[in-house]
Amino acid sequence: MEEISKFHTVRGYQLLSQNKNLLTSGMEDYLEMIYRNSLTDGYMRINTISELLNVSAPSATKMVQKLTKLGLLDYKKYGIIFLTENGREIGKFLLERHNLIEAFLKNLGVTDNILVETELIEHYISANTLSKISLFNSFLSQNPEIVKKYNEFSNSNNSD
Repeated sequence: MEEISKFHTVRGYQLLSQNKNLLTSGMEDYLEMIYRNSLTDGYMRINTISELLNVSAPSATKMVQKLTKLGLLDYKKYGIIFLTENGREIGKFLLERHNLIEAFLKNLGVTDNILVETELIEHYISANTLSKISLFNSFLSQNPEIVKKYNEFSNSNNSD
C-alpha cells in the first residue's frame, strides 16, 4: 500500500472560505485540472482544458475569464492559461483533497466509478471530516494487517 502523507487542510479551507461565495464546484474542477496540468507543462491551453473536462472551447473560455477576474488565473492571448499564486495554492489543495478522498474510497474497496464517486464527494466535505479521512488513511497505511483483515471480511460478505 502506498504511503499517504499527513493531509493539511487548514490553509486550503482558508483559501476556499475566502472565495466561498465566489467558487462553484465547476470552478473548483477547472482550478484542479489546470493545477494538475501545470505540474507537468507549467501552463494550460483553452483547447486542452475543454478536452480534459469535456466542455466546449467557448464554455471553457467563459469559465477561465471568470477565474481570471477572481485573480486565480492569468489568461493570455491565444488561449494560454497560468495560475496566479493564489490560484496555485487553491489548485494544490483541491488536488490533494481529490487524491485523499480517492485513496479513502480505494481503502473501502470501491472500484467501480471511482472518479465519479470522488467527484460527488469532494465538493461537499468539511475540513473536519477530511482531516479524519486523512488520519484514517494514514492509520491504514501504517497497519497493513488491518487492511488485510478488512479485505478478507469484505470479500466474505460480498460472496452472496
